[in-house]
Amino acid sequence: MRYSFRGPRRGPALLATAVALATVAACSNGSPSGPTTPGASASSAPTSAAPTTPAPKPTPTKTYPLSTAPRTIPSVSAHEAARGPGWKPAPTGGVVLAANSEALADEGRLIAGELGIPYRGAAAAGPGDVELAVGGTGAPESYTLTVRDGRVRIAGPDEAGVFYGTRTLKQSVKATGAMPEGTVTDRPAKPQRGLNVDIARKPFTAAWIEDRIREMGDLKLNQLGLHFSDDQGFRIESASHPEVVSAQHLTKAEVRRILALAASRHVTVIPEIDSPGHLGAVIAAHPNLQLVSASGRTPRGAVDISDPDSARIVDDLLREYAQLFPGAWFHLGADEYVALMSKNPEATYPQLARAARAKYGPSGRVQDLATGWLNDRAAVVRPAGKIPKAWNDGFFTGGVATAAKDIEVEYWTGKEIGARQPVSYLGAGRKLVNLNDLYLYYVLGQPNKFTYPTGRRIYEEWTPLVVRGRTPVPARYDSQILGARFAVWGDLPRAQTQAQVAAGIRLPLTALAQKLWDPAKPTLTWEQFKALAAKVT
Repeated sequence: MRYSFRGPRRGPALLATAVALATVAACSNGSPSGPTTPGASASSAPTSAAPTTPAPKPTPTKTYPLSTAPRTIPSVSAHEAARGPGWKPAPTGGVVLAANSEALADEGRLIAGELGIPYRGAAAAGPGDVELAVGGTGAPESYTLTVRDGRVRIAGPDEAGVFYGTRTLKQSVKATGAMPEGTVTDRPAKPQRGLNVDIARKPFTAAWIEDRIREMGDLKLNQLGLHFSDDQGFRIESASHPEVVSAQHLTKAEVRRILALAASRHVTVIPEIDSPGHLGAVIAAHPNLQLVSASGRTPRGAVDISDPDSARIVDDLLREYAQLFPGAWFHLGADEYVALMSKNPEATYPQLARAARAKYGPSGRVQDLATGWLNDRAAVVRPAGKIPKAWNDGFFTGGVATAAKDIEVEYWTGKEIGARQPVSYLGAGRKLVNLNDLYLYYVLGQPNKFTYPTGRRIYEEWTPLVVRGRTPVPARYDSQILGARFAVWGDLPRAQTQAQVAAGIRLPLTALAQKLWDPAKPTLTWEQFKALAAKVT
């Protein structure tokens, strides 16, 4: 700390005068107490002197260096430095809501509890307070955080932005004990940022999922994909088709609890019922839906999309869960339909070929029938206000039928035979979400040459433009890449426990959060970033 001492500077002349005056003042009853001039008589010495007033002591004034940006993950977009002590939680301070900001009560109570200070609701901000305010203009999920005069004010155009501002405050206090003086202006680079979890093959508990949501909220991640139907299991209670539900599953009460927590952390939960492949759990209860080849082969998980009963049962389930999940998206799957992985789908599955020609004319092929299936499922979830999503290998070119333009592409595959490069989708004007299976796939047991991704590789090598393999797509497509999710797949579910999965994905998810908030090359080294993560996450 530097101090500035104000007042006259004491030079040699002033110092000599002060000594002389002190000598005079020290005399008592005319007798000098100090040295006298040699040969001088007593009568020549002064017998008295007027008392002097000591010079006032200077008052030290604190000066502060310019503040530095708060230490958080993800790092903030911009910080305007200022001089001042910053802000620390104190019992005299509390969390208050600005006028017309009552909707932030949940955010206010949460951050007050985390900082150990009172929540006072709608009240004027005083010394030491944290004030939350919603309103004004700005990008979605943006916020401004100002530290001045011993107070904190967090304001944003929507509740999510203010919530993210409280995460910045929480992390900064965890990292250094304080929030630095100045103003943070912050916003994400990508609107979709999250985690995808396969609970069909490995049935994670509700408590485990809730813990991930809390972690995601603190990292400013906003999407949780739940892949809850596959060949190995159907993991959420159903009223329309209880016969397809596995013994180990989430009840709807548990799902509603998950959804409530997710809403409080501004995380949208995206349900996925994958079809027309990966439906083994449904086929187990309805074997008549099984796709059969000309040779009698029954590929696992594939329903016969020429059979109207297949569509009827899947649509019943889609309508049921579209009502349960309030978020904006529904994932329709559409990947790895075995009929389209054969060398000659029309010859291998003649019933599908006949249905394609009947619906699309002489040029109709099995891929057109599959595209029509995807479009029909999208038409089921749209009336519930959902934006449909589908895996990239469910989109086909050169056919009679074309996938609806509003279906978001979830690009994952770099390994499937015939999978197209990302620019094929982007060049056609489609928007996509990045689930690059080289960097963002955590496949339990590491089958098929998968390896567990590391946070370091994501942090140092990956950006949202790296959609497939290691090569980024041209920067001109950046606005069409909506974001990314890190995906956990339960191919070999017993390979890791739930605790091991949570530990294994912690740093990769943390690195992903940084690169989705700010794709630029990070300023911290990986070791510095990892050390910071240990403090704030």
